[in-house]
Amino acid sequence: MHRHIETLQQLSSKPERLIIGLMSGTSLDGLDVALCKIHGDGLQSKVELLEFTTVEYDDTYRRLIRDIFSRRDVDLQQVCLLNPWIGTLHGEMILDCLKTWQRQPQEIDLIASHGQTIFHAPKSLHGVTAMPNATLQIGDGDHVAVKTGIITISDFRQKHIAAGGEGAPLAVYGDFLIFADNQENRVMLNMGGIANFTFLPASLDAQAVFSTDVGTGNTLMDAYVQKHFAPKTYDADAAIARAGKINPALLGALKAHDFFTQGFPKTTGPELFNLDYLARAQVASHTQQLSHEDVMATLNRFSADMIVDALNRCAGALGEYHLYGSGGGVHNPLLMDNIRSQIPQAKVHSTSELGINPDAKEAVLFALLANECVAGGKAQFGNAREGIPSVTMGKISFPD
Repeated sequence: MHRHIETLQQLSSKPERLIIGLMSGTSLDGLDVALCKIHGDGLQSKVELLEFTTVEYDDTYRRLIRDIFSRRDVDLQQVCLLNPWIGTLHGEMILDCLKTWQRQPQEIDLIASHGQTIFHAPKSLHGVTAMPNATLQIGDGDHVAVKTGIITISDFRQKHIAAGGEGAPLAVYGDFLIFADNQENRVMLNMGGIANFTFLPASLDAQAVFSTDVGTGNTLMDAYVQKHFAPKTYDADAAIARAGKINPALLGALKAHDFFTQGFPKTTGPELFNLDYLARAQVASHTQQLSHEDVMATLNRFSADMIVDALNRCAGALGEYHLYGSGGGVHNPLLMDNIRSQIPQAKVHSTSELGINPDAKEAVLFALLANECVAGGKAQFGNAREGIPSVTMGKISFPD
């Protein structure tokens, strides 16, 4: 037996594993690094978040990614060069975190690397009949593994697409394993650049689990702040939005896209929801002269309304349920107020009440996917489920 196969067999049989989960989102604020101790697998998985930090990206990283992010006309050589460069850089960041945490690389069983999304292209967006759903993340796992000396599992989204999904949202798999509870119906709402949620029934029936993207979370607000309020990168404490007033005409124009009338599940990204989208809505609503504060107030309400609309369409028949928020959106008090006020039937919480830092949740969930890749694979979501294929995800990279 090859020694790498023996290593995987030993990892699979361990009662618990130390796994570093990585997440680098569309906000480009930094690399989320979560050191997790995961005991067991499947529905018996128990996660302890031992360490968490966000390693801030410098201006060079942000500029290089923005030059190619969500653009159809890019320098292909630049994409090719950034693929190993990001992998190596993320590896260096991991090693720095381990030094800070006083851990040795050989203590870590696995790294779960999401990579950096540069383009998301479900069929509903690209519209090319003969072509499949597609998505692309760069930051190659082999480079992470070689740099750190730690087995790395990466490129999770491709199996999801190969099995009939859209490559997102993947949170549903980890959400079900660690957050499903037989005492209450739960909705796990993540508000990063894009907002998505997972419905977890109290029945614990995997085939009743539901997950979908719903529209914008922070992506439009962040992009607008970065353009008009630099060097600010986001609307801290919703200070800008609170200083403005919602404009009904612009709000209506923002909502007037057929994405919002499409059935569920569905996925989207900044490829659709970007500043060009906002500019078109302002032209359509004759609101080009709005103050920046009024635009921000309207964008905040837009995100909240489309989240609530999707919740009501998908979970409206539940009656009372518990909603647990995560991602950067939970730190925007106006966004949370705009959501909470429209779903009085739901009790709104943060995932911190379930023992998981809301900023770390996505990185933790990728650690769970890595754990399932080497030790699990027992949770089944039904072979005919649209958007949630029952597959094991991740490609394994050895450091030697």
